[in-house]
Amino acid sequence: MYTQEVTVNNEVGLHARPATFFIQKANEFKSGIWVEKEDRRVNAKSLLGVLSLGIVKGTPITLIADGGDEKEAVTALVDLVKDNFGE
Repeated sequence: MYTQEVTVNNEVGLHARPATFFIQKANEFKSGIWVEKEDRRVNAKSLLGVLSLGIVKGTPITLIADGGDEKEAVTALVDLVKDNFGE
């Protein structure tokens, strides 16, 4: 299991379009991947799950992956968040 915390800093947070990019990236990996905000954890490959967290600008989230490509998965998702989802 590999985890890393990152803060969402894009203007709209993790909603609609950025969430779609996030889920697409998560689905490129075989590992199980989760997003944790405070005490809630959801599947990072589920659009409804990610949207249900209500992640806004300035929110710290923890990315958790478990599997053969766990480190690569978390690193790629952290990079995506730090790059403001390419926007």
